[in-house]
Amino acid sequence: MIDEEIVELNEDVTGSSLYSEDLAPVPKNKRTWTRWSLAALWVGMAVCIPTYLLASYMMKEGMGWLESLIIIGAANLIITIPMVLNGHAGVKYGVPFPVIGRSSFGTKGVHLASVTRGIVACGWFGIQTWIGGMAIYEIIYAFSDGATPTDLNWLMFTCFGAFWFMNMFFIWKGTDSIKWLEEYSAPILILMGVVLIGWGAYNSGGFGVVLEQSTQLQKPTLEVSELADDFLIKINAITDKEGQPKATHYAHQKTSKAESIEISYHAFPTDGVVTIPKYIAEREDSELQLIYKTNEVHLESSWTPVDFNAEPPAPTNKLWQYIKWLTVMLGFWATMSLSISDITRFAPTQKAQRQGQFIGLPGTMMLYSFVAIFVTCASILVFSDVLIAADAPWDPTALLGKFESPWVVIIAQVFMIIATLSTNIAANVIAPSNAFSNLFPKKISFKMGGTITGILGIVICPWWLMNDIAGILILVSGFLGPVLGIMLCDYFLIRKKRIQLAELYKEDGAYSYSNGFNMKAMFSLLFGIGAALIWYLVPSLAYLSDLAWFTGFFVAFLVYYLLMSKQIDRNLLNEH
Repeated sequence: MIDEEIVELNEDVTGSSLYSEDLAPVPKNKRTWTRWSLAALWVGMAVCIPTYLLASYMMKEGMGWLESLIIIGAANLIITIPMVLNGHAGVKYGVPFPVIGRSSFGTKGVHLASVTRGIVACGWFGIQTWIGGMAIYEIIYAFSDGATPTDLNWLMFTCFGAFWFMNMFFIWKGTDSIKWLEEYSAPILILMGVVLIGWGAYNSGGFGVVLEQSTQLQKPTLEVSELADDFLIKINAITDKEGQPKATHYAHQKTSKAESIEISYHAFPTDGVVTIPKYIAEREDSELQLIYKTNEVHLESSWTPVDFNAEPPAPTNKLWQYIKWLTVMLGFWATMSLSISDITRFAPTQKAQRQGQFIGLPGTMMLYSFVAIFVTCASILVFSDVLIAADAPWDPTALLGKFESPWVVIIAQVFMIIATLSTNIAANVIAPSNAFSNLFPKKISFKMGGTITGILGIVICPWWLMNDIAGILILVSGFLGPVLGIMLCDYFLIRKKRIQLAELYKEDGAYSYSNGFNMKAMFSLLFGIGAALIWYLVPSLAYLSDLAWFTGFFVAFLVYYLLMSKQIDRNLLNEH
């Protein structure tokens, strides 16, 4: 058999309850997604606020900008490999993830994997839609004199609803409109990244000058050490290009349950070290905070609570830190690695899907992570109100808020809307739409599945889910890594890339197993998830959380192979 061969459906299975036009194999004459279409798709998906924020989480843990960038690049090269492998079946058989998954999990068992992936996507859909709505919200307030209100209000929800309907438009128009959106948005988004780098270099005095500032973002704001009668607090204030602190004064405030003591300002010490007597620090009903100001316009930084009882940080194990963040990066696209056949089914050849994914994914993730690093470092020098690392505008919406020109804000927010829309549609709509359609193929179409996705994206209340992206990604990777391990093992090792296409659509066919469930796959999935997330039940194994994706993937892969290798019907290997 030629590896590049496309297998088409030659049997009439339209009467089956498992068949629908939306889940049917895509015929050769409708495979219109070229390698450039797929590359553009990845550009559209990768350029988003979560990508922009990834490097910040790593640098806040003390990693350098180059280390962060290398890990991001390595992780995305690694995840592209299973992405391409899992996309193989999509090209060869033209079927989406919930259908190809029937071969390994069973016609009913696949719902567990596909709906889990779909629900995760609904959560991300809601978060991205809220982000897009806030871009519209910022545009509305661009010409206002006062600060933009940040508390939840009716206008925020109105903007959220407006952006929600933008997403729904492309869902209701179908996959051709999605392809159009990604192809036209990709060059705009690449241009936006180049412009941001140019802005940072021009306004900061050069490329090298900007990157030199990265070490300032790696330090904690405060470092506390204890003496006999005092606490010494080293304040790592942001410095200018000459190495001088931008802050000229500091202040401390002590509050208690009964009173609030007036703030008093002091000249900022040349060495950045402040002495606090223990009799103030150790009172149970008080807390201490620090603030800075300049002698220009009294710019205040963020308040920084001081924990006098905190244990000194343990020495950093660099290797383990690299592994942890490698897992986080893998978790970032864990969902797409499962459902990539939803996209590759529209590619005409395996070569097109391979090239499109390797061209589009690793490079774009590295580019936009670098944009985030570079622009944030530049902001240290450009904006006078960045006085401590916590003030640095890692979030692009915070960056835009620092510009005085309303037209700059409007143009930038339009770019933000395009980036968020292209990411949301491709990464968070297609997969759950197919997953929900697969539940009842005759009753739920792709468009209806997309509508369900949109509704669930509202129900999850995304305005409350904007924190701890890294923690979410580790948890998600623990669930989805095992699913990918089972699917790749089944397709490549057990079935040797040979699937009986028509049997995927039969209620009592070769993939119905026992009442629609392949119990060996169910057991392998349970075992893989358990191994990946055992640290939830056994706190002493918490360090294993950093390996969740790897652990779940390889354990499920191995268990499934051992259970299936000798019991698979060998007659299936010689058929399509």
